[in-house]
Amino acid sequence: MHLASRIANICRIFIHFCMKHPQTPFDWNHIRAFLATAEGGSLSAAARHLGLTQPTLGRQVAALEQDLGLLLFERPGRTLRLTAAGAELLAEVRAMGAAADRVALAASAQSQSIEGRVAITASDVYSAFLLPEALRKLRLRAPKLTIDIVAANDIRDLMRREADIAIRHVRPDQPDLIARLLREETAHFYASKSYLERAGRPETLADLARHDFVSFGDTDQMLTHLNPLGIPVTETNFRVGSQSGVVAWEMVRQGLGIAPMSDTVAAGATGLERVLPDMDPIVFPIWLTTHRELHTSRRIRLVFDHLAAHLSGKP
Repeated sequence: MHLASRIANICRIFIHFCMKHPQTPFDWNHIRAFLATAEGGSLSAAARHLGLTQPTLGRQVAALEQDLGLLLFERPGRTLRLTAAGAELLAEVRAMGAAADRVALAASAQSQSIEGRVAITASDVYSAFLLPEALRKLRLRAPKLTIDIVAANDIRDLMRREADIAIRHVRPDQPDLIARLLREETAHFYASKSYLERAGRPETLADLARHDFVSFGDTDQMLTHLNPLGIPVTETNFRVGSQSGVVAWEMVRQGLGIAPMSDTVAAGATGLERVLPDMDPIVFPIWLTTHRELHTSRRIRLVFDHLAAHLSGKP
């Protein structure tokens, strides 16, 4: 969609909002504060996301409630919960926020002068199977950027500038870092069709005890995650594995055993089959993290927003 079309889309959403609330003075800062609070679940999380102090954010949300004459959040104890009016408003402003983000990204990308190096760190699996498509689109928008992918399964230190942006499954605890929860990812167990035809298709969790598994990294660590899920495997089930997630995943594809994998990654593989398809998914978060230079560096902001949109599944 061209920039002009995106701006027109925001205008339509804005007009729709104003028609529903004709007496409401429109302040985007207040709307943005409400949106971040509703999606973050707390004032503190929203303040970190927007780079504001918690009192400032709280005043902006209160000002919106006063402008609308509506209670948007209930505050039982220390938690926040959307009211019915807040939920209705969230449906409106979420579309506004998404459209505004796309316009900001498109406007930044119009400038061909954005150049320089940006280092992105992610697991080797995500680096190999999810990032190339995102980078292909980014190259079209900002051809002068130089992107360095640091494929690492350990957590690289953004504060020491080992990378500019990190994609991780745990939230960082350093106060000088900005973290955005993109979505909750799901995973299931997968194996090649050739392996399942040879070893049999398990029908229950108990059946998994007689199957071969492929280890991603440390076997003991995998067991601490799998056993609480009711999966009765031991070290003897893990006869092959690798510290490299890409290598381990290839072992699965070649019929060496069963392994858990992100459903997004597995969807792009051929010759594989989901094991125990009715089993509840394993759910884990995807966090996008950077340092506070996000607010001053156009190139980091451009890459951060692009990855956020791509990994969130937004167009």
